[in-house]
Amino acid sequence: MKKPRLILGSGSPRRRELLATIGVVADDIRPPEIDETPRKGELPRPYCARIATEKVGAVPADPDDIVLCADTTVALGRRILGKPGDDAEARAFLKAMSGRRHRVITAVAVKRGDRIWERDVVTTVKMKTLSDQELEAYLASGDWRGKAGGYGIQGMAGALIPWIQGSFTAVVGLPLAETAGLLQAAGYPVWGPS
Repeated sequence: MKKPRLILGSGSPRRRELLATIGVVADDIRPPEIDETPRKGELPRPYCARIATEKVGAVPADPDDIVLCADTTVALGRRILGKPGDDAEARAFLKAMSGRRHRVITAVAVKRGDRIWERDVVTTVKMKTLSDQELEAYLASGDWRGKAGGYGIQGMAGALIPWIQGSFTAVVGLPLAETAGLLQAAGYPVWGPS
Protein backbone atom coordinates (compact mmCIF):
# COMPACT_ATOMS: atom_id res chain seq x y z
CA MET A 1 0.00 0.00 0.00
CA LYS A 2 1.35 3.40 -1.00
CA LYS A 3 2.10 5.80 1.83
CA PRO A 4 -0.03 8.99 1.65
CA ARG A 5 1.70 12.29 0.94
CA LEU A 6 2.36 14.37 4.05
CA ILE A 7 2.10 18.15 3.76
CA LEU A 8 3.47 20.23 6.61
CA GLY A 9 1.54 23.48 6.89
CA SER A 10 4.31 25.33 8.67
CA GLY A 11 7.43 27.24 7.73
CA SER A 12 8.95 26.54 11.17
CA PRO A 13 12.35 24.85 10.94
CA ARG A 14 11.83 23.68 14.54
CA ARG A 15 8.73 21.69 13.56
CA ARG A 16 10.58 20.07 10.64
CA GLU A 17 13.48 19.15 12.96
CA LEU A 18 11.13 17.69 15.59
CA LEU A 19 9.32 15.57 12.98
CA ALA A 20 12.67 14.32 11.69
CA THR A 21 13.57 13.04 15.18
CA ILE A 22 10.73 10.49 14.85
CA GLY A 23 11.62 9.67 11.25
CA VAL A 24 8.84 11.72 9.64
CA VAL A 25 9.77 13.90 6.67
CA ALA A 26 7.09 15.96 4.95
CA ASP A 27 6.70 15.53 1.19
CA ASP A 28 5.88 19.24 0.86
CA ILE A 29 5.91 22.41 2.97
CA ARG A 30 2.93 24.75 2.51
CA PRO A 31 2.60 27.42 5.23
CA PRO A 32 -0.98 28.75 5.19
CA GLU A 33 -1.90 32.43 5.17
CA ILE A 34 -4.55 33.06 7.83
CA ASP A 35 -5.46 35.88 10.20
CA GLU A 36 -4.12 34.89 13.62
CA THR A 37 -5.70 37.80 15.51
CA PRO A 38 -7.39 36.62 18.72
CA ARG A 39 -11.13 37.31 18.90
CA LYS A 40 -12.42 39.66 21.57
CA GLY A 41 -12.43 37.82 24.91
CA GLU A 42 -11.00 34.62 23.39
CA LEU A 43 -9.11 32.49 25.91
CA PRO A 44 -5.66 31.07 25.06
CA ARG A 45 -6.51 27.35 24.77
CA PRO A 46 -9.60 27.70 22.52
CA TYR A 47 -7.72 30.35 20.51
CA CYS A 48 -4.79 28.01 19.91
CA ALA A 49 -7.05 25.10 18.88
CA ARG A 50 -9.01 27.38 16.52
CA ILE A 51 -5.85 28.68 14.83
CA ALA A 52 -4.41 25.16 14.29
CA THR A 53 -7.75 24.01 12.82
CA GLU A 54 -8.03 27.09 10.59
CA LYS A 55 -4.44 26.59 9.40
CA VAL A 56 -5.05 22.95 8.42
CA GLY A 57 -8.20 23.98 6.55
CA ALA A 58 -6.32 26.67 4.60
CA VAL A 59 -3.63 24.38 3.16
CA PRO A 60 -4.41 23.26 -0.42
CA ALA A 61 -4.20 19.46 -0.65
CA ASP A 62 -5.52 16.50 -2.61
CA PRO A 63 -8.25 14.46 -0.87
CA ASP A 64 -5.87 11.63 0.09
CA ASP A 65 -3.03 13.91 1.26
CA ILE A 66 -2.43 14.29 4.99
CA VAL A 67 -1.95 17.86 6.17
CA LEU A 68 -0.28 18.65 9.50
CA CYS A 69 -0.46 22.09 11.13
CA ALA A 70 0.23 23.38 14.62
CA ASP A 71 0.01 26.56 16.63
CA THR A 72 1.91 27.47 19.78
CA THR A 73 0.61 30.12 22.16
CA VAL A 74 2.07 31.42 25.40
CA ALA A 75 -0.53 32.26 28.03
CA LEU A 76 0.06 34.41 31.08
CA GLY A 77 -3.18 33.93 32.95
CA ARG A 78 -5.91 34.73 30.42
CA ARG A 79 -3.55 36.87 28.32
CA ILE A 80 -2.27 35.56 24.98
CA LEU A 81 1.39 36.38 24.30
CA GLY A 82 1.95 35.90 20.58
CA LYS A 83 5.07 36.56 18.56
CA PRO A 84 6.44 39.96 19.58
CA GLY A 85 6.58 42.54 16.82
CA ASP A 86 9.68 44.31 18.10
CA ASP A 87 12.27 44.56 20.91
CA ALA A 88 9.94 46.61 23.10
CA GLU A 89 7.14 44.05 22.95
CA ALA A 90 9.59 41.16 23.54
CA ARG A 91 10.97 43.03 26.58
CA ALA A 92 7.45 43.57 27.95
CA PHE A 93 6.58 39.88 27.50
CA LEU A 94 9.78 38.66 29.17
CA LYS A 95 9.43 41.13 32.07
CA ALA A 96 5.83 39.97 32.59
CA MET A 97 6.93 36.30 32.74
CA SER A 98 10.05 36.95 34.85
CA GLY A 99 9.89 34.98 38.11
CA ARG A 100 6.46 33.56 37.24
CA ARG A 101 4.82 30.49 35.80
CA HIS A 102 3.06 30.62 32.47
CA ARG A 103 1.45 28.07 30.17
CA VAL A 104 2.57 27.08 26.71
CA ILE A 105 -0.26 25.65 24.63
CA THR A 106 0.46 23.83 21.40
CA ALA A 107 -2.46 22.64 19.31
CA VAL A 108 -1.91 20.15 16.50
CA ALA A 109 -4.40 19.56 13.68
CA VAL A 110 -4.21 16.82 11.06
CA LYS A 111 -6.52 16.72 8.03
CA ARG A 112 -7.19 14.00 5.49
CA GLY A 113 -10.03 14.62 3.08
CA ASP A 114 -12.95 16.10 5.04
CA ARG A 115 -11.80 14.72 8.39
CA ILE A 116 -9.79 16.73 10.96
CA TRP A 117 -8.13 15.36 14.09
CA GLU A 118 -7.01 17.91 16.72
CA ARG A 119 -5.23 17.75 20.08
CA ASP A 120 -3.82 20.44 22.28
CA VAL A 121 -1.14 20.07 24.92
CA VAL A 122 -0.69 22.45 27.85
CA THR A 123 2.70 22.69 29.56
CA THR A 124 3.44 24.79 32.64
CA VAL A 125 6.74 26.67 32.40
CA LYS A 126 8.61 28.59 35.13
CA MET A 127 10.85 31.44 34.08
CA LYS A 128 13.50 32.51 36.56
CA THR A 129 13.58 36.09 37.81
CA LEU A 130 15.52 37.85 35.07
CA SER A 131 18.28 40.32 35.86
CA ASP A 132 18.53 43.39 33.63
CA GLN A 133 21.76 41.93 32.22
CA GLU A 134 20.10 38.61 31.33
CA LEU A 135 17.11 40.35 29.78
CA GLU A 136 19.18 42.73 27.66
CA ALA A 137 21.61 40.00 26.55
CA TYR A 138 18.74 37.77 25.47
CA LEU A 139 17.03 40.60 23.58
CA ALA A 140 20.33 41.52 21.88
CA SER A 141 20.74 37.90 20.70
CA GLY A 142 17.62 38.23 18.51
CA ASP A 143 16.67 34.66 19.49
CA TRP A 144 13.19 35.92 20.52
CA ARG A 145 12.18 36.79 16.96
CA GLY A 146 9.34 34.74 15.50
CA LYS A 147 8.70 32.88 18.77
CA ALA A 148 5.49 32.86 20.79
CA GLY A 149 5.99 34.70 24.07
CA GLY A 150 9.31 36.04 22.83
CA TYR A 151 11.52 33.09 23.71
CA GLY A 152 12.59 29.68 22.46
CA ILE A 153 13.30 27.09 25.16
CA GLN A 154 15.53 25.13 22.77
CA GLY A 155 17.94 28.06 22.42
CA MET A 156 19.61 30.52 24.77
CA ALA A 157 16.39 30.97 26.75
CA GLY A 158 16.75 27.40 28.00
CA ALA A 159 19.08 28.90 30.63
CA LEU A 160 16.19 31.07 31.85
CA ILE A 161 13.78 28.14 32.43
CA PRO A 162 14.50 26.19 35.65
CA TRP A 163 11.62 23.73 35.19
CA ILE A 164 8.64 22.69 33.12
CA GLN A 165 5.71 20.40 33.84
CA GLY A 166 4.49 18.75 30.67
CA SER A 167 5.89 18.25 27.18
CA PHE A 168 9.24 19.77 26.24
CA THR A 169 8.61 19.17 22.53
CA ALA A 170 5.26 20.98 22.81
CA VAL A 171 7.06 24.04 24.21
CA VAL A 172 9.47 23.88 21.25
CA GLY A 173 6.45 23.80 18.91
CA LEU A 174 5.22 20.25 18.26
CA PRO A 175 4.23 17.66 20.91
CA LEU A 176 5.68 14.51 19.35
CA ALA A 177 3.69 11.81 21.18
CA GLU A 178 0.37 13.48 20.34
CA THR A 179 1.45 14.33 16.78
CA ALA A 180 2.47 10.72 16.10
CA GLY A 181 -0.93 9.56 17.40
CA LEU A 182 -2.81 11.99 15.16
CA LEU A 183 -0.78 11.02 12.10
CA GLN A 184 -1.46 7.33 12.77
CA ALA A 185 -5.18 8.05 13.21
CA ALA A 186 -5.15 9.71 9.77
CA GLY A 187 -3.47 6.65 8.21
CA TYR A 188 0.15 7.84 8.12
CA PRO A 189 2.51 4.97 9.03
CA VAL A 190 4.72 6.67 11.65
CA TRP A 191 6.13 3.35 12.84
CA GLY A 192 5.77 1.47 9.57
CA PRO A 193 7.99 1.13 6.51
CA SER A 194 8.84 4.39 4.81
